[in-house]
Amino acid sequence: RSVNIVAFGNERDGFSEDGQQPSLIWSYLGRSALISQIDSSLSASHAGNPVFTEYQACVFGNVRLVVHDCPVWGIFDSDWYTSRSLIGGADIIVIKYSVNDKTSFQELRDSYVPMIKKALNHCSVPVIISAIGARKNGVPCTCPLCTSDRRSCVTTSEGVQLAKELGATYLELHTLNDFYIQKCFGGVLEYFMIQSLNQKSSEKMKKRKKAQKCHRVQPPQLEQPEKMPILKGEASHYDADLHNLLCCCQCADVAFYPEDLSTVVEAHKIILCSVSHLFMLLFEVKSPADIRDASIVRTAQSLFAVQAGAASPPAPRGVPPCVPPARVVVKDSLFCSCLPDILHFIYSGAFQWERLEEDIKKKLKDPEKTEHVLEKVKCILKTPGKLSTVKDCRSHQIKRLYNTSLRLFFNTPVLADVIFKIQGTVP
Repeated sequence: RSVNIVAFGNERDGFSEDGQQPSLIWSYLGRSALISQIDSSLSASHAGNPVFTEYQACVFGNVRLVVHDCPVWGIFDSDWYTSRSLIGGADIIVIKYSVNDKTSFQELRDSYVPMIKKALNHCSVPVIISAIGARKNGVPCTCPLCTSDRRSCVTTSEGVQLAKELGATYLELHTLNDFYIQKCFGGVLEYFMIQSLNQKSSEKMKKRKKAQKCHRVQPPQLEQPEKMPILKGEASHYDADLHNLLCCCQCADVAFYPEDLSTVVEAHKIILCSVSHLFMLLFEVKSPADIRDASIVRTAQSLFAVQAGAASPPAPRGVPPCVPPARVVVKDSLFCSCLPDILHFIYSGAFQWERLEEDIKKKLKDPEKTEHVLEKVKCILKTPGKLSTVKDCRSHQIKRLYNTSLRLFFNTPVLADVIFKIQGTVP
């Protein structure tokens, strides 16, 4: 079994020396806990084709991972046959660029994306677009709705538009540290790896069954009426898109702060409330009388404090006012230090409990502190009127979340920020 990944583009901007910034692919191979036995003899440019570098490694224990990293887009101009062969043999395609190199991005968008779309015309391969680096022009806003001139920087909206053209998953990696490599990029990449392996196993099983049928005596084939062709839908990117929403902080309406207000972690009320009655109470979706569980009320009061946000400046006439994110102070410093991992757990549908345990153990390196934080998470996931145990988090809790989840907020004004009018009627 094997997974083939092809990566195109250069994540280094034109102002940095090559040695100052690691490669995205090499950083992932070196940091991921799933990767073992990297073949370093292939880490130099391929002898037959110096425009790309080949890596091989083991992933998921016994699966061979083959990566072709092509930092020079010129491969499409000089060797169209090789570039098309690479795309044709890919299970996953990664496109990467520096947010501080507008010229390279425009060349990618105008010249090479049409070539990639042409090569992908007859196959369905997941594509990940990775925008790498912190923007150097000092503009703090990354909202796709912002239309200000960013000069030499590539805006989020430009990256999102590029992803739409290719039907790709868009990621912003501000720096190549453990969080962005393992949680953000690694989480999406490994999701598509698993999808690819499952698809290959399914196809292998179908071929085996077909071969077995060939040995049987076949009935006479009668003429069949013509049938309409069956259209295959695109594989769902829901999980990856949800994680991308958290990593990019687009449309975030909650900002979590420690008590000293030194850092901020952004999230979305509707995602938090779909997982937890405690957050419903915190954001006034439900009242204490609705929940009727004193332990949930006590946990919310002891763990969080919602602060009144600063007043927004008056909006121009005809433009709706900007609603600032709800400011939530996290009173527990240990819990706050693990909040990014806890939010990734919540955005995964709150079913990767074992992974959350491992992440918090690695971060805190203290059994008592780890248990303290996990108990707080169990309190957040608690169903009113019932005990909250690890077993609940691993089994019963999963069924409850899948049966409710975001459907609780469908076709209701609660936490809604978009209302559709259909033939003059609000559904």
